[in-house]
Amino acid sequence: MAHSAVLAFDLYGTLLSTESISKRLSEIIGSQEEGTQIAASWRKYQLEYSWRLTCMGHYDNFFNITRNALRHALSEAGVQLDEEQVKQLMDEYDRLSTFPDVIAALQNLHSRPDIKSVIFSNGTEEMVSNSVLRSKSLSPHAELFADLVTVDAVQKFKPAPEVYEHLAASTKTKMENIWLITANPFDVVGATKCGIKAAWLDRNGRGWEDAAAPALRPRVIGKSLDEVIKTILSDLGK
Repeated sequence: MAHSAVLAFDLYGTLLSTESISKRLSEIIGSQEEGTQIAASWRKYQLEYSWRLTCMGHYDNFFNITRNALRHALSEAGVQLDEEQVKQLMDEYDRLSTFPDVIAALQNLHSRPDIKSVIFSNGTEEMVSNSVLRSKSLSPHAELFADLVTVDAVQKFKPAPEVYEHLAASTKTKMENIWLITANPFDVVGATKCGIKAAWLDRNGRGWEDAAAPALRPRVIGKSLDEVIKTILSDLGK
């Protein structure tokens, strides 16, 4: 069947929440406040490392980046964990839960065979596959995704143009026929620069604030995934 469009879903922070990692950190450390702070720093350094490496023309896979970012966050907080505890936290990425608004939104797509849905992530193929298949809330919808597109083959990270070109090549779809759905502003800007339509998931309802490239704004903004998908489907129906 010819598809009218491809919906490319970012995974971490868009479909899957890292809240369980924050909770597990708090349990291990014995402080909810400190666990929450370290989890936030971990995510910050995870992304920062990926940008640094891409700018330098150097590649390390997202699993190693994630683990190294955790060690950085722990060191910054003056917290020491043993290797088994670090492994437990890394294992959390294999079974993250979805955000509350995700499941109902995905159910709407099961009745749309004309729409091709894929996962599009910085994660390694193993990380992404494990996350989709082992997440208790996402795994029942694993069959919805026709492909899991990762940056492994490109050896660069979002928002490098080559990553979005790889998405188009992997899905055999022209840029203008792809919708990226993400909660990450840098992903919106990178995709839009390449001609991909971007929908930004603004769960906090704060509005678009990214000013790195003011002209590169999301085509759609929604406070829930259901709202975003309904708006995209309405656009496709025009």
